[in-house]
Amino acid sequence: MARQDKGATPWLVLGLPVALGLAWITQGTGVIEDDPERNISIPDELTLPLQVQAAYNEEQIYFRYRWPAEQAHVYHDMLRYTDGEWVRHGNSRPGPDPDGTYEDRVAMLVDDGGVPDFGRYGGYITVGDRMRFFSDSASPAEVSEHPHLGQQLGHSDVRKYLPATRTDQNDWRSVADADVLAAQREAGYFLDLWHWRAGRSNPIGASDDQWVGEYRNSDAGSGPYTTNWDGDNDQPLWMLDPEETGQRALRWEDVVSGEVDFDGLYYLSEENRTDFDPDHDWQEGDVIPRRLLRQPEGSRGSIAVHGQARWEDGYWDVTLVRDLDTGNPLDDKILTEQGIYDVGIAVYRNATGSRWHYVSHPYSLGLGRDADLQAVSFSGSSPDWSDDWFDMTLFYPGQVDWPLLISRAHAGAEDIAEGTPVRARHSEKQLALYGVEMEFNDAITWRWWMTLLAGLVAMLGVTLALLPGFRSTREGDRS
Repeated sequence: MARQDKGATPWLVLGLPVALGLAWITQGTGVIEDDPERNISIPDELTLPLQVQAAYNEEQIYFRYRWPAEQAHVYHDMLRYTDGEWVRHGNSRPGPDPDGTYEDRVAMLVDDGGVPDFGRYGGYITVGDRMRFFSDSASPAEVSEHPHLGQQLGHSDVRKYLPATRTDQNDWRSVADADVLAAQREAGYFLDLWHWRAGRSNPIGASDDQWVGEYRNSDAGSGPYTTNWDGDNDQPLWMLDPEETGQRALRWEDVVSGEVDFDGLYYLSEENRTDFDPDHDWQEGDVIPRRLLRQPEGSRGSIAVHGQARWEDGYWDVTLVRDLDTGNPLDDKILTEQGIYDVGIAVYRNATGSRWHYVSHPYSLGLGRDADLQAVSFSGSSPDWSDDWFDMTLFYPGQVDWPLLISRAHAGAEDIAEGTPVRARHSEKQLALYGVEMEFNDAITWRWWMTLLAGLVAMLGVTLALLPGFRSTREGDRS
C-alpha cells in the first residue's frame, strides 16, 4: 500500500479556504449601483433617438429637434416656502432630481472647420481634466483660486474647454496665456453653442447663445434669465404680480404634478413680476421661481424659438432660428451658402442636468452641399418641414475625458493620433457601454487585481498540495 503524505493536508486546509474567500469577495454581481457621493448615477436607458431637420433662406437658418420624453420638465430652480423659510429646489445633482424640478434641454455645438478634431470626435474633445461632476472633479476652492478661471472669470468649477487652450492635456490648470487664447479665438478656434432650456428660456421664446474656448463662455450681452434671490435677507427679490396674474406664487403640488399648461402660468418674467412682499401671509408650499426670465440682449440673444416649442404626446418638438450672419464672428460661427459645418447635439430629459445627458456623434451639415444633415433652402419666412427627418442615436457618455482617450490607457489612442474618426470605430451603443465601464473603472480594476490574487493563491495551494506526490521514493517504501 502507498504511503500517504500528510504534508499536503495543511496546504489544502489553509490554501483552499483563502482562495475561495478571496474569490467570493472579489466576484462581480453584475449589478450597477449608483453612488451619488462619487457623482455616479447611471440612466435607465443608455441611448436616445433624436430626429433633426435644418432649413435656411437668404437670411436665417432653422433647426428643428424632436425627441421622446415621458413628461415635460419645465420647472427649474424653485424656491419653496417651508417652515417659515424659502428653500431652494432643483439645483444640479447626480442623476434625476427627485422632485422633477430640473428643466429639459437641447444643446448643439457648431463648428466651421476652425476646430478640426471636433468633426472627428465631437464633444469628447471638450471634456477635459477633472470636469465638473466627475468623481475626481476639481474642488470649488481650487478653481476659485486659479488666476484665469477663478480670479479673472469668476468661476468655481471646470466646464467644457478645447484641448489647445491647455499647455498640458492632463492638467486643467495649465490654461494658455491670455494673448494665445485671444489669437485662437480670432483664428476661429472655438465652438458655437446653441443652448435651449425648457424653463430658463423657452417660456419667453428665447434660447441662449454661448461658445466654448478655454471654458463654456456666454456671448456678449445679457442672457435670458437672472437670479431671483436677495442674499442679504434670505428671500426672493420678486414675486408674481397679483394684479397681472391673480396670484403671488405657484403651488408646490402643481410644480411636482408632472403636468404643464404651456398656455398657463409656470414661470416668473419681467412682464409678470413685482417686488417681493415679505409681510404677505405666505403659506406652506408656496413656490416662487428662483429665476427671473428676461429678453436677452446683444450677441447672447441671437437665437430665438420659432413658433412654439412644446411637449405633446410623449415628444418634445423644438425649433430654433438664428441669422446666418450674426455680425459677431468672435461669438458665433457665421454660416453661408455652400458651406460645410460640423454639429454635435446633446439632449437632457427626465429632470437631469450637468453631465447626465445624451450626446451624438459629430455630423456634417451642408448648406446647398452634400452632407450627413442637409439644410433645405426655402423662400419665405418659415420652412414647411415637408422633407424627411435625419435620424440620430444619442448615447450616455459617462466619465470619459479627452486626456484618457489620447493616453496609453486607451487602446484607440493610436487611431486618434492618426485622425481616424470615432464613427468609423464605435457605435453609439459601444460608446455608452464604455462610458458606464469608466464610471466604475476603479472598482473594476480593484476586483481584477483581487481576482488575480485569488487565482494565484489557489494555484499555489494546489501546487504545494500536489508537490509531495512528485517526490522520488525508495524501493523499500513500496508495497
